[in-house]
Amino acid sequence: MAAELTIEALAAESGMTVRNIRAHQARGLISPPEVRMRVGYYGPEHVAALRLIRELQDDGFNLAAIKRLLSDRERTEERLARFRASLTPAQAEAPQSLTGADLRERLGLGDEQGAGVLARAQRLGAVLPSADGSFTVPSPSLLALAEQAVASGISLPGAIDTFEDVQDHVDAIAVAFVRLFAADVWSEFERDGMPVERWPEVEEAIDTLRRLATTAMADLFARRLNARIDDAFRVDPDRADGPAAGS
Repeated sequence: MAAELTIEALAAESGMTVRNIRAHQARGLISPPEVRMRVGYYGPEHVAALRLIRELQDDGFNLAAIKRLLSDRERTEERLARFRASLTPAQAEAPQSLTGADLRERLGLGDEQGAGVLARAQRLGAVLPSADGSFTVPSPSLLALAEQAVASGISLPGAIDTFEDVQDHVDAIAVAFVRLFAADVWSEFERDGMPVERWPEVEEAIDTLRRLATTAMADLFARRLNARIDDAFRVDPDRADGPAAGS
């Protein structure tokens, strides 16, 4: 496609306002339009550049950092793709595709109850709807544990209640670790001009932080859970009828 878009059409195509496009052009973030008969026309390279700028802003980059990245455009997208991949841990297990009937059967749910439970599980990300009406289970091992929990007498709706209750706490912990990374690693990297040779160092730092956070939280939680279980169900030696639950 040649340069055939007016600035208004470019705004509609890119999802940006005319004012923002002019501001980005003034900052040198996008190249000038092709001018014909005193009208500026933009092409697909401008659409792509504006979409990349929006992506980078969504990722937390400020305009100064974006300008530095765009000055090395050839490798920018490759580096960003690698960095984003480093933000997401590699999937340790292959997802599993199941029908709604399969899921309800495995979890011991009736049709009426199952629809509500599966909707709540979707909100938690435990199951994902597919276009063909089936469901994708990102962690089959978690599903297997849920089956075992149900078989041992734990209510699945009750378990989902608990997961929903702790979700905000988990988010707060994740935010705390991200703030640590931003304060101790990212801010200095950005302040130094985001040099190309230091991208691997940044990627390694966030991978190390993820492993530290995951290991530390798993260990701390396991120890606190065991302590709570001991407190709640410790055996009272003065009673002959078993553990003093809730004491």
